[in-house]
Amino acid sequence: MALLRPSLPLALAHCAASLGAFVVGIALSAGGVGWAWLAGQVLLGFGFLHAFVLLHEAGHGTLFGQRRLDLIAGHVAGLLTLLPFWSWQRIHFRHHRFTGWQDLDATTAALVPRPLRRWERIVVDFAWATWVPLFALSYRIQNYWNVPRIAGYVSGPRDLRRIRWNVVILLLVYLAAIAVVGPGRVVELCGLGFLLSLVGQEFLILSQHTHVPQRLSEGPEARPFPPEEQEQFTRSLRLPPWLSTLLLHFDAHELHHLYPQVPGYRLRRIDYLPAHEVGWLTWIRAARGMSGTSFLFSNWDRTGVRV
Repeated sequence: MALLRPSLPLALAHCAASLGAFVVGIALSAGGVGWAWLAGQVLLGFGFLHAFVLLHEAGHGTLFGQRRLDLIAGHVAGLLTLLPFWSWQRIHFRHHRFTGWQDLDATTAALVPRPLRRWERIVVDFAWATWVPLFALSYRIQNYWNVPRIAGYVSGPRDLRRIRWNVVILLLVYLAAIAVVGPGRVVELCGLGFLLSLVGQEFLILSQHTHVPQRLSEGPEARPFPPEEQEQFTRSLRLPPWLSTLLLHFDAHELHHLYPQVPGYRLRRIDYLPAHEVGWLTWIRAARGMSGTSFLFSNWDRTGVRV
């Protein structure tokens, strides 16, 4: 494990790839029509998704392994992916602390089994069947932009002040960009690319803990599960090796929870076969073969669909 340390060349290479995807994607999309525009949007979709993965890595402090560089990379990635870095980091730390306790983990609390209204079932099932990334959008708004909700999960006024300032500054930057470029032009330049990235993010995020049996606490004093006990609440995918490498092995989620101190781009060097790893196509067929409400608000112990 001592050999699986952050690498400055690898971190720089991934940052360069992400920025390159944005620059080339915007350049191709600037024409506004034709195959070049479509290629630019696809490239931007990858850029948004890749920056999202870099945000995750920087939040753990394992991208560069140097606090200042990881903070810079995290804030830049947050700016590019429309995610405030400080709220991401604090909520994600809580996720790792309370993995397995569905109601205490801010990222899974919204999916605690409950009676759903008829309109909720219709909306969720329609979005799931049509691949509309409703969950990815609500996930990021509720967990990283909804400051009143975040305040319930953050301890300490200093963290909350940071989060508030981060949200305000990002909003001002985005409003300034829209004012200068124009809302229609912004949508033309990166709207489809951002939508594609949300589809990709939803695919990755929902593969990690959703429909896996979790526990419900009897209060905030529940004992956190240490990393070596979190595999039971986690699922991994097997993406094509080249894609897994590009995404810093974000698909190896069980390994990430077992060894959160290991950089993502080193995870596949750990000689361990996760218990819940499944091929990405197998997972898509099984998960999308269910209704959205069954997949999101239940688990394989209840449905009998072990995916």
